[in-house]
Formats: sequence, C-alpha cells, structure tokens
Amino acid sequence: MKWQLAALAALLLISAFFSIAETSMMAINRYRLRAMARLGNRAAQRTAELLARTDRLLGVILLGNNLVNSAASVLTGVIAIELLGQNELALAVATGAITFLIVVFSEITPKVIGATFPEKIALPLSYILGPLLKLLYPVVWFVNLFSSAVLGLLRVKPGAAGEPQRLTQEELRSLVLEHSHVIPKKHASILVNLFDLDRITVEDVMTPRAQIEALDLEAPEEELVGQIATSYHTRLPVYRGELGSIVGILHIRRAVALLREGELDKRALEEQLTEPYYVPAETPALTQLQYFQEARQRLALVVDEYGELQGLVTLEDIIEEIIGEFTTTAPVKAAGYAWDDQGSALVEGASSLRELNRKLGLELPLEGPKTLNGLILEHLQDIPEGGVSVKINGVPMEIVQTQDRVVKTVRLFKPVREPTAETAA
Repeated sequence: MKWQLAALAALLLISAFFSIAETSMMAINRYRLRAMARLGNRAAQRTAELLARTDRLLGVILLGNNLVNSAASVLTGVIAIELLGQNELALAVATGAITFLIVVFSEITPKVIGATFPEKIALPLSYILGPLLKLLYPVVWFVNLFSSAVLGLLRVKPGAAGEPQRLTQEELRSLVLEHSHVIPKKHASILVNLFDLDRITVEDVMTPRAQIEALDLEAPEEELVGQIATSYHTRLPVYRGELGSIVGILHIRRAVALLREGELDKRALEEQLTEPYYVPAETPALTQLQYFQEARQRLALVVDEYGELQGLVTLEDIIEEIIGEFTTTAPVKAAGYAWDDQGSALVEGASSLRELNRKLGLELPLEGPKTLNGLILEHLQDIPEGGVSVKINGVPMEIVQTQDRVVKTVRLFKPVREPTAETAA
C-alpha cells in the first residue's frame, strides 16, 4: 500500500510539473522574451525556440500530463478497491478522490503559480522540455497528425499562438501609461505625446491669424525698420495692405544685414523674400512634421478649404507638442498661464484651448473651437458683455473685456475638484 501511495504522489507531482510548464510558457511576455533572447540569454533563446512551434510544445506537455493523470486515476482505483473492496462505493470514492487531488494539486495550484511567475519558471523549464520534446517527438508527431487535420478543418495555422500579438496604437499608449514607473517620467510623457500627435491637426497647434506678427509693405519704412529691429522671431510673413495678401517670408537675419549696411528699403526687402509655404488646416501634425523635414521648411501658413489664411505653424510648435515647451527668445506671453494666490488666471480670449489645458491643468473641450473666445461664443450663442460669468466644463470664467465682437480678456477660476471616495475617507 505504501508504494502505491508513493507512486500516486509522484504521479501528481509530475502532473503538476506539466501544468505549471504549460501555464508559464503560455503566460510569458513574448516581447520581453525576445528582448532577452537578443541580448544573448540562452534560456530565453531556448524558450523562444520552443514557443516558435506551439503545436509541438503543447503536444508533449499535454501528452505527458494526460498520460500521468490517467495512470493516477487507475492507481487510485486500485487503492480504493484494496481498501473498500470491489464494489460501486469504491469506484465512487476513487473518482471523487482523484478528481479532488488532480484539481487542487495538479491543476489550480500549479497553474496559479505558473501564471504568477511565468518568466522565473518558463526559462529554467526550457532545459527540461527541450530534451523531453526530442525524446517524445515520434509520439508527439503521430498525435499531431490528427490534431493538424482538425486544425486544418478549422483553418487555424499551427504556431500562430506562439507569436506575440500585434498591438494597436491605443494599446501601445495604454502599455506606456501602465508601465510608466519603469522609465523616466519625461520619457513616458514624450512617448504618450507621440501617440497623440497623429490625432492633432495643424489647426490645433498653429498661431491664430489675429496673433501673427507680420510686416506690411505699405507701412512707412521707419515703422518697418523698427519692427524688424525689435522682432523676436527669426522669420516673419510679409504682406501688402491686408494680412491675407502674403507676399513672402522674410528671414530677419538677412534684413538685419541690410540694416547694418544702411541699404534696407522696401525694394531691397522684397528681394530678400522667399516663397510662402502653405498647408491645409486639417493636416495631421505628425504628417506636417514629416513635410517640414522633406521640404526643408520651418514655417508654414495655414489656410482653410477656401484658401483663406487661418494662422501660422512652425516646426517648434509641433516639437513642443512632443517634448513640451522649451526656452526660446520669445517674450513670456504666457505669464498669465498660471494660477495666482486667489486661484484665478487672467488670459487672452485668443488663447489656445490646448495651451490652457496643458499649462493650467484644465479639461476644456477640444472637439470644437480652438480658442477660448470661440468656446465662449459657441457656448453662449451670443457675444457677451464685460462682467458676464459662465461655467464651461467645470471651469468658472468671467468675461473681463470684449472688443470688436470678440472676447479680448477672460479671468479663469481654478475649478474645485470633487473629492473621490478615497480622499473623502
């Protein structure tokens, strides 16, 4: 009796081995496994080779597991007959006992362990499963003849389960967010911004038409000289009479060189202009970044479907969407993009909603208008007067000044966050 119980325990232990091997092999991270294999980890290379043919790997595991479980069932029946005699009660007790033992000790427990520590278990087990597969290959090949026929009828390609599944862009974005603790915070932010960049259009990041600094060739020469001398941009659009009539783009460095030589006049200025580069407002920002690279441009004029000038976008505008705002020679026009001691911020109505969300931590809607002025006009369906207050998407705001049918200045108030269940507790 003792040797029979010892044999039963050994069979259950072997069954547990096959169960834990199956679960750990199927649960291991395929991308991490490939990275380890490329770095020269021998165990990872062996494991990857086994997973390359999932049908063979599962064949040897399931063959061994079922063979051992069948032997354990027969042995349990023999033990029950010796203890209780050859009757129906003995068979019922044997069936219940072996089911309980297999489920607890050969299925649930080892599978949970294998799923919890797949990498720590699968890599060492590859040194056992590899030789075992070679030893039992003739039997596995014979069994796989029948399973391959069934898979063929079901149109399932063997080995497909061993390949890592292709991740969508949204899944990759979620992966970066969930594992941001293993990479620097700034790197994670850049990766997330890259995924979001394809959803952003040029219209979302451009400088609106009303905020474009440009030179008017019909202005007095003294005014043009003063504007060139004090400009903080490296390139300026040049127009004649009306901003929509763009003549070209002026590189300030060339104009300053003429200014030093005392040869700067309107005619010389026009000779230094380059052809303007136009892009549609609906162009994705990531695509425009590639266009800038291919066309060797740094500035583009944004037009709508009718060819009307809508704004201006630069290479720096798109790069800032990826890495965040960086220091430039421009004056700090966003000094109001910060909460004061009273929890308010005075901003221009022409401010970009994306910029307000990013710098003030707000959640203003981005699907419709791109500026704060447009958002307020759309919400009120009217041109408000100074002193009117409104609350949009949880953000209280007060219209401070309106001029020429547009909202010029707005005071935003820091929204009060609703306490969560955890903070309330």
